[in-house]
Amino acid sequence: MAEEGTPEVTEAVEMRAALGWLRRTTGLPIAFGGLLPESGHLRIAELNGAATGALRTLAISSGNGLGGKSIALSRPCAVTDYAVARHISHEYDAAVAAEGLRSVLAVPVVVRRKVRGVLYGALRSALPIGERTFDAAVAAARDVEQALVVRDEVRRLLAVTREPAAGPDAWEEVRAAHSELRALAPRIVDTELREELLTVCGRLAGAAGPADARSGQPPALAPREVDVLACVAAGSTNAKAAELLGLRPETVKGYLRSAMRKLGAHTRLEAVVAARRAGLLP
Repeated sequence: MAEEGTPEVTEAVEMRAALGWLRRTTGLPIAFGGLLPESGHLRIAELNGAATGALRTLAISSGNGLGGKSIALSRPCAVTDYAVARHISHEYDAAVAAEGLRSVLAVPVVVRRKVRGVLYGALRSALPIGERTFDAAVAAARDVEQALVVRDEVRRLLAVTREPAAGPDAWEEVRAAHSELRALAPRIVDTELREELLTVCGRLAGAAGPADARSGQPPALAPREVDVLACVAAGSTNAKAAELLGLRPETVKGYLRSAMRKLGAHTRLEAVVAARRAGLLP
């Protein structure tokens, strides 16, 4: 069983959200899934709509059963009647039968060509899973994939902020990481991770510059104004900042103008310098 704070536990929120969305969108009676640790078997950790606990913590090996086939092939797989399906092995028949599942779909969660989990949807009758349901399951798996990509990038950037490379460019590396972390924060579903990320950003910003240069009350910038300034400080154009933040370029311009006004700055560079003096950017 995974311990509190391990990646399998902290990433479960994305799988949980995807399964809930899948059931709401398709009307499937049950959706379930799990993430694959660096080593070992995939375990079914998240269930939505289950009538029993038969599937919970079930360990899925690559190549075994429908999910294992999906892991081995790195592509979606489906059966119309699990118990008599001829193209899968049947190590998990007892658990599937206990839950009353017949028609089952398994979609792998693939990040950088590596399977990181499997998302399942199922019916309790032997009916073909329709194209709309199939597409929704694939979309749900893609959402989990994107969330894992963001988490991987967050971990990389946090490592940079904790152990920056030695040399004169070390602080610039930390500043670049700060900018990217600010841009990623709104895309984090897990509220605890998002708050941790923003706390790190705050510590980085507070560490910048001499203390006497940041005396007094800093200007009250909106979070998105700080996000835009962080991108500008890292050298992003308005168009690039918009891409990073998921905003329209016109919206970025509006946030930048507002931040400049609050900081008493007349240029982008002046705004960045003023924000750093105020302890809003590293």
